Amino acid sequence: MRTYPLFFIIALLFWSCGQSKDPNKSEKTMEAEKQAIREVIANETAAFFARDYEAWKSNFAQTEYAFQAWSNDDGTFDSNVGWEDINKHIGKYIEENPEPLSSHPIVERKNMQFKFYGSQVAYLTWDQFNSDQNEKNFHHSKEVRLMEKIDGRWKIVCVSAFWDYKNLIPAEKLPMIQKIANESGGTKKI
Repeated sequence: MRTYPLFFIIALLFWSCGQSKDPNKSEKTMEAEKQAIREVIANETAAFFARDYEAWKSNFAQTEYAFQAWSNDDGTFDSNVGWEDINKHIGKYIEENPEPLSSHPIVERKNMQFKFYGSQVAYLTWDQFNSDQNEKNFHHSKEVRLMEKIDGRWKIVCVSAFWDYKNLIPAEKLPMIQKIANESGGTKKI
């Protein structure tokens, strides 16, 4: 009768040894996933400024639940719901403005935060800074992305960008900014 508890303890030990995970492997895997997502985001931006429609499109989840929204400098906002609407809006913009920008803005992303929901979905936020054409001033935006892994590749599902068009940031101050902590009302940022 005493062999059953001993057998149970040995089986539990073997099972628990098999369940142990290498924390470095998990950390390396997570960093690789984050880097893959950063590359998709950078590729989408570069393709848009290059007016490379096919490259731009390849970064998006082409689903009925895809979404984009952004604020405009006149205080309004634009949004598109579903890939068909996104494609119609941005595809038309690229078609009507086919020339790549001779010098597209410098885009800096800071304070990127990731939250993974399993291995297939990630939520991100960050501060983004886009330069003017002369690279003298930057516009700040708070960015949100929802990413989904589709067929083994990360794709953008949701884009939300909230721009501050009124408070320009001089280029020389940008290196000092790590995070803009006072977003409300756009005042006292720097």
